[in-house]
Amino acid sequence: MYIGLDVGGTCTDAVLLEKGQVRAWAKVTTREDLLTSLLEAFDKIMKGVPADLIERVVLSTTVITNLIAEKKYDPVGLILIPGPGMEHSHYNYKTETCILNGVIDYRGRETVPLSDQEIDSALARLSSLKYKKVALVGKFSLRNNKHEKEIYGKIQKANPDWQVDMGHQVAGQLNYPRRIMSSLLTCATRDKYHFFAQSVLTALDNRGIKCPVYILKADGGTMPLKTSLATPVETIFSGPAASILGVQALIPPGETAVVVDIGGTTSDLALILSGQPLLSSKGAALDGYMTHIRALSVKSVPVGGDSVIERVGKEIILLSERLGPPYCMGGPMPTPTDALKVLGLTKLGDAKRAQEAMKMLGDPIGIETWEVAARIMLLVNKAITSEITKMFEKWEQEPSYRVWEVLQKKKVRPNTVVGVGGAASGFLTQIAAALDCYPVIPPYARIANAIGAAVARPTLQISLRADTEQGTYSILEEGFQGPIETATFDEDQALDLAKKWLWKRAEKYGVKEELGEVEITRKEVFNMVRDWVSCGKLINVSVQTRRGILHYIGTGVEQGEK
Repeated sequence: MYIGLDVGGTCTDAVLLEKGQVRAWAKVTTREDLLTSLLEAFDKIMKGVPADLIERVVLSTTVITNLIAEKKYDPVGLILIPGPGMEHSHYNYKTETCILNGVIDYRGRETVPLSDQEIDSALARLSSLKYKKVALVGKFSLRNNKHEKEIYGKIQKANPDWQVDMGHQVAGQLNYPRRIMSSLLTCATRDKYHFFAQSVLTALDNRGIKCPVYILKADGGTMPLKTSLATPVETIFSGPAASILGVQALIPPGETAVVVDIGGTTSDLALILSGQPLLSSKGAALDGYMTHIRALSVKSVPVGGDSVIERVGKEIILLSERLGPPYCMGGPMPTPTDALKVLGLTKLGDAKRAQEAMKMLGDPIGIETWEVAARIMLLVNKAITSEITKMFEKWEQEPSYRVWEVLQKKKVRPNTVVGVGGAASGFLTQIAAALDCYPVIPPYARIANAIGAAVARPTLQISLRADTEQGTYSILEEGFQGPIETATFDEDQALDLAKKWLWKRAEKYGVKEELGEVEITRKEVFNMVRDWVSCGKLINVSVQTRRGILHYIGTGVEQGEK
């Protein structure tokens, strides 16, 4: 039996799968005391099921996505060591940024040491501005982390209470601006993520569940939960990835559709082409910046069933924030869910309070409650359809989309919109109509994220870096460094070696039988030249076991909350 668990900003969903069938499911409120919510969800799906029958637990969460979408994270200061190259004016990340001199070159050699005076001045500046979190990133720190560690040591002595994230520990790829953003967001969300992960581990321990525990990554792969504590940035789009895999498991194989997951806090948008989720070739974009996070091509829009609705003058406006549950469920402010209740499109909440919410907005400007609700529906639908249209402009530039379009032998867009999530049933028909598409709400749509997590194929990754001049290679995930055994070592041999290490790692984690084929996620080769003669290569490759779903979901007997 497998457990899938999705922790959202509004609800926590859990599902118990047995041989491809949904045996039980639950949807509970995500409380500030997360442990209580998790225990409640586990207790609902595991009635009469011994803990030792659970073979695997896979998690997803939109908590971190919501933090970024709503900009509710603590401020993070930046200390950058960019060396020569771009003008410093390009390093504008909307936060306090201290730029230090000092150079580590592309081979990892120190050519200009750091200045103690500059370091002390930067720390004093950040301290005076009350920063407690700092992302520390050198341009070539992944080749030599000496400068980052030197500054980190000084921070520990001067400000031991600061949280510091170093770039070489967050992302092992070149592209300095993306590594900066990945490091900044890791630092911003680490505390919340650790709280989430620890709450999950405590809940599992309390219920005697001892099986392997994984979390879904942004690209639809998985990683062990404890491993993810070092790189929480990899899970930032975990929730959206879960909704895509859930839809993939719930619709017929080979289908093409736009995916709209409408939750309480955000709506996640994605695309499935001929049964396969579309992967972003450029990495995840967050807060307007590109990152090194390998992700499915998704977007989280800060619009959901619990979004705040306000009246400004004679205008009714939709805000990109959530202040609690809908008014009809005891919350403080009118929301789209209240509009759905007034229009008879949801069973949630109290009808009288929903009417009160609409009267609060409409009475001062002489508008009937039903008209207020209709206006709110239009605002939500316009916000989501506008973002889908914008996303199509990006989706159509993806190499995978272009290949798919060629196979269709004509320029065409998907004509089906699949809605999942708690609020999808109320909004999807109008969204699909605006896009000239067919609306589809599959079985178990309310818990699609939890199903996506449960059916996610286990994945593992290996990153290999080789320096043929020095005759050494290293495996990032294993902390291993060893000699290259051939004088003609090239990228093909590097890939073969990385795959051997990947199978060793799979055997170590006991998932070798489920892994299937291997995909190459990165391959970079840099030729080194000295005195006009080639003297070696720097080779960086990453391989990962194939992503995807283990099986499609059968109809089964629905035994969850009605």
